[in-house]
Amino acid sequence: MRTRTFGTGNPATSVVGQGTWYLDRGDRKAAIAALQCGVEAGMTHIDTAEMYGDAEPVIADAIAGMAREKLFLVSKVLPGNASLRGTITACERSLKRLNTEYLDCYLLHWRGSIPFGETVEAFERLITAGKIRSWGVSNFDTDDLGEMLAVAGKGRIACNQVLYHLQERAIEHAVIPWCEKNGVAVVAYSPFGHNDFPSPRDKGGGVLQQVADAHKATTRQVALAFLTRAPSVLAIPKASSSAHAADNAAAGDLKLSEADIAALDAAFPRGPKPRSLPML
Repeated sequence: MRTRTFGTGNPATSVVGQGTWYLDRGDRKAAIAALQCGVEAGMTHIDTAEMYGDAEPVIADAIAGMAREKLFLVSKVLPGNASLRGTITACERSLKRLNTEYLDCYLLHWRGSIPFGETVEAFERLITAGKIRSWGVSNFDTDDLGEMLAVAGKGRIACNQVLYHLQERAIEHAVIPWCEKNGVAVVAYSPFGHNDFPSPRDKGGGVLQQVADAHKATTRQVALAFLTRAPSVLAIPKASSSAHAADNAAAGDLKLSEADIAALDAAFPRGPKPRSLPML
């Protein structure tokens, strides 16, 4: 499994991690097994959020007994809870639900009405208290990132978690370049799209299948390898079964050729820059 540095000062973590949105809505035992299989296969980066229902307790059960220092746990605070006191309370609640003493990174889920200064102060207090090791943001466009950088200072924003998949490449226009320039990791959520993964019957899906066949890989593995081709990008696909988790993990060692990347780039054009950042 390839690893990448998660912002400035963080240890490297798996380039392909594990998302947990909607994880609590299926078979709990299967979800736990999938997470455990993923960790065993090298996907030690596990992402969750207070918004994700009971995903945090599912993760707690999955990682019970594992060496905590080998995991990279990320959770998020809702913007409505992102005041100074609210952020600290929300973090403590997530720590309890995850049954862990600290988070490796804690994110502001999206921009709300609470001033960034309050949230940043809370994040920094949580770092001082040993409850988080770093902090970042999610669903931030470049103007939001610029404002947060002005408040927090250089080197404080560990990551920006954003929507990114083959058919939604808007972040390539400005977000990825901004993050690379400022030492911020980019984490792709919903890397297979939202119930709209390319079909081999479609033109783009046919190209994707050809590349997969050439590598004796699956189309989802190729999609993940394409998304993580830039040195700043990691991805967090969700898996509801052990087989799916193992399939995702195998993408961590798949390297596409320049010809493969060019073919996929043509098959799934990024299109014009949108007026606002797409998000789910």
